[in-house]
Amino acid sequence: MLLEILISIALGIMAGTITGLIPGIHINLVGAFIISLSTGILLKVNEIYLIVFITAMAITHTFIDFIPSIFLGCPDGETELSVLPGHELLKEGKGHEAIMITTYASLAAIFILVIAAFPSIFIFKVLYEPIKKITPFLLIFVIIILISLEKNKFKSLTALLLTGALGYFALNFEIIKEPLLPLLTGLFGSSMLILSIKQKTKIPPQKITYEKPKLKRPLIGSAIASPLCSFLPGLGSGQAAIIGNIFCKQDRKGFIALVGATNTLVMGFSFFALYAISKTRTGAAVAISELAPNLTINKLILILVTITITGIAAFYLTKNLSIFFSKHMQKINYEKLTIGTLIFLGILITLISGVKGFVFLIISTLTGIYCIGLGVRRTNMMGCLLIPVIIFYLFG
Repeated sequence: MLLEILISIALGIMAGTITGLIPGIHINLVGAFIISLSTGILLKVNEIYLIVFITAMAITHTFIDFIPSIFLGCPDGETELSVLPGHELLKEGKGHEAIMITTYASLAAIFILVIAAFPSIFIFKVLYEPIKKITPFLLIFVIIILISLEKNKFKSLTALLLTGALGYFALNFEIIKEPLLPLLTGLFGSSMLILSIKQKTKIPPQKITYEKPKLKRPLIGSAIASPLCSFLPGLGSGQAAIIGNIFCKQDRKGFIALVGATNTLVMGFSFFALYAISKTRTGAAVAISELAPNLTINKLILILVTITITGIAAFYLTKNLSIFFSKHMQKINYEKLTIGTLIFLGILITLISGVKGFVFLIISTLTGIYCIGLGVRRTNMMGCLLIPVIIFYLFG
């Protein structure tokens, strides 16, 4: 059994590397794909191995996905905040340093998760019911904070409400199979892929050097904000990073570290929340809940061990991949890579969500392009989840 678990971890790391490196391919997509296969081809596979695979994939993804975010300017919904400061370093030939900042922060977050696992589970159990009663009002407060931080508050509100309406339609009318797949892929994946083709990204020569980042303040900020995502549905790591920066204001390198740590912490805490309060806050947690509706303490410990092993392995993997990309990124035909990714996404979503899902992918992609064109933070597009959740809690 130990050998099978180690193989599952290795396969998960490979899958997380693929989802992290290819712009627009999110772990939510792979998770949904595995769930669909678990009732067919993977029916005879022990659920423990699938849980380990999904955990390893999810944690690896939180390390690797900063590579396309910083080198190509093509983030997903969790890493988009790193693009501006990351690109500033990239233009200075310090793209590898930017990656290593997020990588060290993510590794530190792994050890925070190990230390905080069982205390956080206890806190979740104690505080969840009291907080649940005021959840919609807390989410509204978060929205007010997000909008208040924008220069153009009207455009920010427009993006949030527009994507909120789109999300409400997708999640409540049951017209589309796996509606989150085309919704999130269109808003955060294909829309940015299409726009990145127009930008004709060119990467200057890179230095393969870096200084170890100062992590104390970024880790404090991320540790304060990340658990909020376990209590508040619809709140992602992007919003948590913004809140964390309010508590501990950062310079550009510190902010990159904060985003890196938050990305990993939010994923880890989502597994703890699944065990403590039976709530799913990430796509990976949703997939695990489908495979194991009653998550036992033994499975949780296995998840924690998997997180630790994967985090250490992902650190060195990300470091070496960053060196490779720093040396060879100029040789890659980004336009062909992007077009191929878009075609793959279209085919996969059609297979999983049907023709209606493909049509909805086009709609959500166009919505994403419009919202990005407004010039506001892309985290405002998380209105696609925040607004439906608020409406559900208020009007049930």
